[in-house]
Amino acid sequence: MQESADIVIIGGGIVGLMTARYLALEGADVLLLEAGDLGAEASGANAGSIHLQIPYPEFAAYGEDWARAYRPCLGFLRQSLALWTALPDELGVDLDARFAGGIIVARTGTQMDRIRAKVEIEAEAGVETEILDRDGLLERAPYLSPEAVGGGFCRLEGKANPLRVIPVLARTAACAGARLVTRTRVQDIASVRGGHVVVTTRGEVQAGRIVNAAGAAAGRIGTMIGTALDISGFPLQVTITEPVAAMIPHLVYSAGGKLSLKQVANGGCVIGGGWPARERTDGVLVTDPESLAGNMDVAVRIVPALARARVLRSWTAWVNGTPDWRPILGEDPDRSDVIHALFPWVGFSAAPMTARVAADLALGRPSPVALRGLSLLYD
Repeated sequence: MQESADIVIIGGGIVGLMTARYLALEGADVLLLEAGDLGAEASGANAGSIHLQIPYPEFAAYGEDWARAYRPCLGFLRQSLALWTALPDELGVDLDARFAGGIIVARTGTQMDRIRAKVEIEAEAGVETEILDRDGLLERAPYLSPEAVGGGFCRLEGKANPLRVIPVLARTAACAGARLVTRTRVQDIASVRGGHVVVTTRGEVQAGRIVNAAGAAAGRIGTMIGTALDISGFPLQVTITEPVAAMIPHLVYSAGGKLSLKQVANGGCVIGGGWPARERTDGVLVTDPESLAGNMDVAVRIVPALARARVLRSWTAWVNGTPDWRPILGEDPDRSDVIHALFPWVGFSAAPMTARVAADLALGRPSPVALRGLSLLYD
């Protein structure tokens, strides 16, 4: 393969595909390189949650100072969520995107106190979360356990179906003129006058600019460029139940354990929340029975009716993460012709705005949002 492009995107997940689509729609010469199949690592294998709230487990573990440092991410996620709500009409396809709100459920007074403290910081960023007592919570969500003492409701949160999103983005990006090359691993990157030579398993690609949207592999791409990126891959797993009667319109979290829970269009309940999968010695991911049991236990404590539902399958995903949850987004500190487009942990939620920033910077425009205070690249 001897190719060239004004802009080469490394990574064929949701951010890479959205960036390619944005660029191609504006007439840019763009080539996307994906080591495996499009969306196969995290973007097509995640739980499909569209988050906005400060994550409760991290708030409980790291405290209010951490949450205030994370606060700029909430404004970014809010803008991304606005793009999400418009995306089905923009693409002309039903993405199973629903925005009925997100509920975090408390089972103790201490958990409620933490939710209240978290809500105050969210409000400082313009994110409204309603505090609900037990009666208010069960009135809004009668499927929840009566052992709940209250919770918080963020009306803007929602969900989408990754299995619909990724193929549609790939098709529309290609139709707009983006070239999508799969099963092509980047082995090295050499800086040359006027750009870069990207060495792949199928030959060399001449690139004017590079967008690093490689997710869990982004640190390896950074090393090739000469920039150390504090980002890693984490193996997680997700489970779906058999279809059951419609009962859960919301995105549900627990303050008593890691949980993200939602019901999809066919009635299946998708259960996740950051439970680890196992990596075999050959690098293949497999589900962890202990994580499955722990995840199901938390889910049933929050929604008791799930105890009667059978699990159909569990699957794994590589998710990228930074230690403090802040994104690595913007121009490389040493090479302005390299753009990093990496939003950790909640990358599916942040994808539309992450891609918009990456596309604008790759076209030589200023970022549409302030990156100082948000991105680790601008500290």
